[in-house]
Order: sequence, then C-alpha cells, then structure tokens
Amino acid sequence: MDLLNVCIIGSGNWATTIARVVAINAVNSQFMEDKVNMYVYEEIIDGRKLTEIINTTHVNVKYMPDYVLPPNVVAYDDVVTTARDADIIIFAIPPTFVSSCCKTLLGKIKPMAHGVSLIKGFERNDDGHIALISHLIMRQLKIPCSVLVGCNLAHEIANNNFAEGTIGCRDQKYMRILSDLFKSDTFRVVVTDDADCVEICSTLRNIIAFGAGLADGLEFNENTKAGIIRRGFLETLQFVDVFYPGSRLATFFESCGISDLVTSCYANRNRKLAEAFVKTGRPLSELEHVLIPGHEPLGPVTSELINLMLKKKGLEEKFPLFTTIYRICTGAYPLTRLVETLRFAREDIYHPNHIFQL
Repeated sequence: MDLLNVCIIGSGNWATTIARVVAINAVNSQFMEDKVNMYVYEEIIDGRKLTEIINTTHVNVKYMPDYVLPPNVVAYDDVVTTARDADIIIFAIPPTFVSSCCKTLLGKIKPMAHGVSLIKGFERNDDGHIALISHLIMRQLKIPCSVLVGCNLAHEIANNNFAEGTIGCRDQKYMRILSDLFKSDTFRVVVTDDADCVEICSTLRNIIAFGAGLADGLEFNENTKAGIIRRGFLETLQFVDVFYPGSRLATFFESCGISDLVTSCYANRNRKLAEAFVKTGRPLSELEHVLIPGHEPLGPVTSELINLMLKKKGLEEKFPLFTTIYRICTGAYPLTRLVETLRFAREDIYHPNHIFQL
C-alpha cells in the first residue's frame, strides 16, 4: 500500500493548529508520509517571506507566534505545488476564497484525492440559498469531501486543552484514516457519515450565537440566555428535518451540534458583535470592521439566507427565533421582541418528515 500524502490549504490560526496535530500523527502513522505541505499566503514580515520564516524557525509568526510547528510541516506559497501530490487535501481558508482556490486546483490534483473542509462558513448559491462548503469543493474539484467541525477553539487545542470535534465523512474507507489523522490525546474526534447535518449545524449556530450576544448586550440573566440556546437548538433540528432530510438525531448531540452551539454562545465573534450592536447602537456594518476585521459577520448573513429559505416555503412563523433574529438585524423588530419570541413560541415542534433515527 502506498503511503498517503497529506497537505493543508491555509495558514491561519485554525490551519496552523491543525497542522501541528496532523504533522505529529503523520510521523507516527505507518500509512502516511511524514511530510505535510502547507499552503501559505505569502507576506513579508520584518523583511522576510513568511514561508521562509516558517520553514527555518518552524513558527507561524503571523498567526500563531507562540507555538512551534513540527519540522515535517513545509510551507509553500503556491497552492498547486502544495496540493498536486496529496491524497488528502485539508481546506482551512476563508469561505470567500474557496471557489477561486478550487478553480486553480482543478485538473492539477490527484483524481482520487479526498478533501476535508475545516471551513466555518458557507457560500451563496445562485438562488440565494446556502451552499455548503463541502458541496462546493465536491462540485468544483470532482472529489469527495468530508468535514471537520465542532467545539474546538484553535488556541485551546494548541494549548493541549481537551476539545472535541466531529468528522462528517461520505466515504466509508476514509473514516478510520481521518480519525487517526486528526485525533490526539487531547482532541477527541467522532466520525459519522451524516456529513450534511454536521456541516449545517456549524452554520446555524452562528444565528443562535448572535441571539445570545443580543441577550448579553441587554444584560439578560443566564436563564434567558439558556432559553435562547434551547429554542435555537430546537429550530436547528426543525431546519435540518425540512431542508436536509435523512439526518440522524444522534448527530445533534455530537460536538458539531450541542457542544459547538454552547461554546459559540459564550465565545464567538458573532456573540461579541451582537453584544456591541446592543450596547453601542452603531450599525452592524460599522461594527464588523472594528470588531472582526477581515471576517464576514456570519450571524447576520446566515440569518438573511435562512430567512430567504424559510420565506420561500412559507415557514417563517414555524421558526420564530430565527425569524426574530433576522428581523432585529434588519431593524424591522425592536430588541424587546427577543424575549416576547421566547414567551410565545409554540411548543409543538414542526417536524414534517419525522425521519430522525437514533
């Protein structure tokens, strides 16, 4: 059996953190090549190329200056050179760059390569609906693509604090391989074939985290915030049941579901943005450039796209929390509507298909 070659597309906090885990596992695996290529967007830092700094000092001084990379991580400034020999291509770049990256790689990677998306976000379809990043990669590169998401803050994993993740894998023969590639003594991963559910949970939690931030800005108590999390979790179940039928209920109780949701509602840029939105009264368009420069505010954007999908099916009233958060973002609802929504939300949860299986 030929050894598997692994590469990473991206060099931000999350990409660098995962590069450390993957590189250690590659060296200790009998199925993988030691060398792990990492694509780095070239920048000049104190007169030196970032790739040169990484390859000589083994430190990503731009994004993770306090952590040393294993010496088998090799940085390249060309994405094709990074990925052309890879059997497993790990994507950890901003969602806005995925399409252009795939166009560059098309026809220049191994036809039997397997992608893994670590990307927290989504793209827009031509009809305005959400396009899952793994679907975009599969469609453009004509390769299968798994996803890794979950309750995993990059700096905590880098500090070897215990964390969990969920891998949604569409190819059964890669399930064990991906588990061995990403797990560590302090990073527990669970693999499921319920890939769409894994990924959409990661997307919807941005709306709920924004709602939690509104509660923090309004200085509501923890019981109220817990009510937002509970209602948001229920509406996530409903949404997946309607738009991604065939998912399993058990997936929502993995790290990609309830764990990631709770973490996001306490430590997430969407929560931070919403809190500032309430306390300052400034428009979201201004705050996002101040608080989260270089990042799209996924809470408001996600709520807009989700509302479009719900409106087309006439389901806005069936998803009162998602609808309220969207309308608060647009200014159509006052902030006081948040608690009213929790008070008067119906308790008969809308499940048209009743297909969840444990």
